[in-house]
Amino acid sequence: MLKRVLMFSLFFTLLVSCSFTKKPEFVRLENIEVIDSNSKQITIRAEALFLNKNDVGGTLKTDDLKVYLNDLELASVISDEFDVPRKEKFTIPLTVKVATESIMNDKNLGSLLGSLLTQSLQLHYKGAIKYKILGYSSTYTLDEIQDVKIKF
Repeated sequence: MLKRVLMFSLFFTLLVSCSFTKKPEFVRLENIEVIDSNSKQITIRAEALFLNKNDVGGTLKTDDLKVYLNDLELASVISDEFDVPRKEKFTIPLTVKVATESIMNDKNLGSLLGSLLTQSLQLHYKGAIKYKILGYSSTYTLDEIQDVKIKF
């Protein structure tokens, strides 16, 4: 009995002394770029930078994160869970492949022609990233806009 009480006390002390109720800090969305563009599809990649000051990790998952190109909804990013490392900065990749035929219509043509002439696209990431650890969960709201150069 004494052994169980000591084990419980030790476990409780470790649990209380470890910080895990604070979610990792979302720093910024960075390295947004068009990594491939051809007549069939456009591939866009970005990295979400986080800082975890906790003694334990957890998981992050993108749920219903939408990507807009020149104010036109392109796609939703739904990914696997990412493991969060403890006590360090880390990034999670956000990659979207969009079929060019899905954005080629009369409504979008003017905007796309303007982008081709200026060789620049306005990308907008909007949605949520969920953080989970030991029954605790929290959500990050993402709403980032950036102009990206197109390479031909």
